[in-house]
Amino acid sequence: MGANRFGARTESLEGPLPHLEYRWDAETEILSGMANAVVGPRGLTGSVELEDAKGAVVTLDFAGGVLRGLEVVVWPTVESVVGLAPPAADEQCRFVVPARPSQPGIAVLEVDVLLSVAASEDESVIHLKVGPRRGRRAVAVADNLLIELDAESEIAGFWLLNVPPFPTTREAQ
Repeated sequence: MGANRFGARTESLEGPLPHLEYRWDAETEILSGMANAVVGPRGLTGSVELEDAKGAVVTLDFAGGVLRGLEVVVWPTVESVVGLAPPAADEQCRFVVPARPSQPGIAVLEVDVLLSVAASEDESVIHLKVGPRRGRRAVAVADNLLIELDAESEIAGFWLLNVPPFPTTREAQ
């Protein structure tokens, strides 16, 4: 996968979508979301860091090859968009990285990408865009998380839904 690209595949989901709840760390401004009871049978157990040349970092957490959560560790500039609304999900599924076991001693894979963020005025809906704008479809991987995939099943973005308010008033930046 080249710069600005990170791909995987989708697998059908048996049962309901996992519940994903977001939490803020007020001191660091890290937003974390972790789904309950998500573990795959094989593949990467660890993290994939999507890193922007300007310093933004989003960490994807995998268990047994299946995406179970994410953290926005370092935020790109956030654009407030009036009426920002997520697309309808085309399907409900699991997002899976290749089915090879994690290598001993390797816990984090880094991928260079272009990251940008748009948020609703109340910041309860966050659209995290990965790479340049391109054709996409949305899939639900948890009740509060959609992933946008392009025609090659590479990540084009994330929709974080029902994000709680930041715990304290933000200071002007």
